[in-house]
Amino acid sequence: MAINILVVEDESIVRKDIERSLTKMGYNVVAQADTGEKAIQLALEFKPQIALMDIMLKGEMTGIEATAKIKEELDIPVIFLTAYADEATLNKAKITEPHGYILKPFKEIDLHTTIEMALHKHKKERELRVENDLLKSLTLFKSGAEYLFVKHNSKLVKLNTSDIYYVEALKDYVQVITKDHKFTIHATMKDVEKKLPPKTFQRVHRSFIVNLDKIESIVGGNVVMQDFGKEVSVGGNYRDELAERINVL
Repeated sequence: MAINILVVEDESIVRKDIERSLTKMGYNVVAQADTGEKAIQLALEFKPQIALMDIMLKGEMTGIEATAKIKEELDIPVIFLTAYADEATLNKAKITEPHGYILKPFKEIDLHTTIEMALHKHKKERELRVENDLLKSLTLFKSGAEYLFVKHNSKLVKLNTSDIYYVEALKDYVQVITKDHKFTIHATMKDVEKKLPPKTFQRVHRSFIVNLDKIESIVGGNVVMQDFGKEVSVGGNYRDELAERINVL
């Protein structure tokens, strides 16, 4: 399906030339405007997939100002068309976060390449926003959650809390230790502790949380974890809490 494009250019000859080139390349020019005010109106009416915007337009509104207004309402990429490459103009244009610039006069290959790159970049930005929103919602504490997921190799891995032996703090990270894996995640011990079921997990040190079901023995001031022989120190501030949760014959 052809991509719908809004063309905003105040010189009619240039505008028609752009439309002809875009049509030739298989794009659909859904609307044309010669002022910033009309560009906003047509963008909201036709909702194009991308806009080509001349920076300097006739009338009171520049292409930069029109772009800012359009982006308040529509999530579309905008490519600036300009004969002005001075630093001051470019700095003003950057504020609207355009997806490309084309200096006039330009070739059809430059127009095609810039449009395709802008569409691709915008698509990836959208996907990243969706992923970030999902991850943000997943990292919020949910008291009724039945499973724990950890980020590993760019994916979320389901982890049964019963498989966790212990959690160890490593500066700005923590390691979640299972029998077969070590998951290193960017989190605090406080955050991890809140998401582990309190029935089976106990903080025994400022740097350790242990699964009570995975304790093999207690030696002196340390607990020894099953399968690993790992000795975890019990901090003085946590001894009474641990003692309340175990019975000794």
